[in-house]
Amino acid sequence: MTAHRRQMKLGAFLWATGHHIAAWRHPKAHVTAGVDIEHYIQLARTAEAAKFDMIFCEDAAGVREADINIASQTSRSIGFEPISLLSALAVQTSRIGLVCTASTSYNEPYGLARTFLSLDLLSSGRAGWNLVTSASHIEAANFGSTGLRPHAHRYERAREFAAVVAALWRGKLDGVSGPGHDGRSFSVRDPLDLPRSPQGAPVMVQAGASDEGRDLAARTADVVFTAAQTFEEARAFYDDLMGRLATYGREPDDIKIMPGVAP
Repeated sequence: MTAHRRQMKLGAFLWATGHHIAAWRHPKAHVTAGVDIEHYIQLARTAEAAKFDMIFCEDAAGVREADINIASQTSRSIGFEPISLLSALAVQTSRIGLVCTASTSYNEPYGLARTFLSLDLLSSGRAGWNLVTSASHIEAANFGSTGLRPHAHRYERAREFAAVVAALWRGKLDGVSGPGHDGRSFSVRDPLDLPRSPQGAPVMVQAGASDEGRDLAARTADVVFTAAQTFEEARAFYDDLMGRLATYGREPDDIKIMPGVAP
């Protein structure tokens, strides 16, 4: 019997001028990288040539600091909306996965499912959604909110949101005889006006470190990002997450955990 061959999965987290908050001040830095499509095309093609499995773009729907005059704090807020960016990169690459963040607090399931499935079809089955619930008061203020939803409420909404999106992607939501989904936070009648993904459905990614975040990952995620600072912390996270899978009828091979490394 041939042993199962395991391979390391590699993802490149693309942040316009780098992950250090002051990287934009380096003499060789490309200060306007966040709005330079040629810069991103070069990065995506380089990662693809290096056999990376994915590129990842995070997002926040607001300027990151309240004082917009502090340039060193706001430099990382300057950049393309990520789904638009990945759609452009889809036609400049052929194999690498295209993953970005979208919030369950400031989107609706039908629109998000349709957008990511469109990206998936444009890229021949290479799209992934990093689900976040958004914990910033700054973001909340940009969507007519009177304040940030409590943590537990955000995750209650996220669980229903993820379930509706998954049903839409897999063609299991059909409202011909009535509402396809009629839940506490969302009501969706129709299936999507798109065919199924070449890969079955876009990849679901999660990065929540809280108890609710880990539980949502065990329930829904194909890939989990984590940023443990020690081996012991990483092992504890791995064991905890794997221990939750059986509750949702899942196996350890159903999920890939990708720890962050800053070389």
